[in-house]
Amino acid sequence: MQDEKKLDKHAAHYSKDNLFKKLLKYGKVAGIKVTYAVLLLFYSLSKPDLPAKVKGTIVGALGYFIFPMDLVSDLVPIAGYADDLGVLLAALGIAAFYIDDDVKKKAKAKLKDLFGDYDEKELRDIESKISN
Repeated sequence: MQDEKKLDKHAAHYSKDNLFKKLLKYGKVAGIKVTYAVLLLFYSLSKPDLPAKVKGTIVGALGYFIFPMDLVSDLVPIAGYADDLGVLLAALGIAAFYIDDDVKKKAKAKLKDLFGDYDEKELRDIESKISN
């Protein structure tokens, strides 16, 4: 219940425009794992069978990522995105059932746009969290 209230608070910061502005500006700083987690959650939002509770969790987690003054400021090198990754991983665990191959394909295509060529091995940690 407490965690749901925190996510609801951060949902107010979510918008597609704000999300992609943050990814374009800080995606490389946040790293490929954080960016992949964000993209998986973002693309899963378009699933028509996504329950409202899961959608709310995703929007809250993405809002937390966007919000610049979270638990550990994103301006702190390396550690700044560690708390974001924790929140994103928790949301991925809740949304895992809705993250199918199509969602992964879209997320990886966007990763290529943002990072250029990358080693798919870097995504294994994230994909292990969503294995169905």
